[in-house]
Amino acid sequence: MKDATEPLVHVTGLRKAFGAALVLDDVSLSVRAGEAVALLGANGAGKTTLLRILATLARPTRGTAVIAGFDCAREPERVRERVGLVAHGTLIYEDLTAEENLRFWRVLSGGQALAADLREALAAVELEPYAGERVRSFSAGMKRRLSLARVVLARPQVLLLDEPFAGLDQRGKKWLEEYLQAFKAGGGAIVMVTHSFGRQLSVADRIAILGGGRIALDRPRPSVTADELARLYALHTEEAP
Repeated sequence: MKDATEPLVHVTGLRKAFGAALVLDDVSLSVRAGEAVALLGANGAGKTTLLRILATLARPTRGTAVIAGFDCAREPERVRERVGLVAHGTLIYEDLTAEENLRFWRVLSGGQALAADLREALAAVELEPYAGERVRSFSAGMKRRLSLARVVLARPQVLLLDEPFAGLDQRGKKWLEEYLQAFKAGGGAIVMVTHSFGRQLSVADRIAILGGGRIALDRPRPSVTADELARLYALHTEEAP
């Protein structure tokens, strides 16, 4: 029986090296139910690597990453049942229709591809009228929304987001912001990688800066002004925002 009081995301002493290149070094991070953490850092800081470890797509060199009480390295199938990953790329098939993409992904992930559920997920991202159209005809924003429909369909406990607002128009950004707020309110946890210092951060309860392979700063978002965030980011990453 997993302890419901434990954080949904719990990373301890995480280290990841690619040969002689050390990307993550003693990273520790916890995210509780109903909480979102925005993870900032320069290119190559290891943000996406951390998401890949949490999504069971990469294994740590040392340390532990736990999702909803399950170890990402030792219990990957149990973890995958509980996470929704929105990668920087849309990872969709251009020659399939929107509905076929969702059906293929759902079956591949071991779930039931019920027509009503597929349509409901497409409706949630305002793509139901285009369910039968091939994705090659979609705009970049529509492709991004289709990738988000996979998350709606999966109903995960934890969202792992890599630049989730990229490629969305203002309407899409507003929908995503509202969806993420509702996801948190429903008890979900979010780890969001972003380079944005704008509106997207309104979803975050905490801001963490990854620099030098470690979490250099972890602060409640309301306690950091925009000017202070820019200064702290430059200090810990040696890069202007």
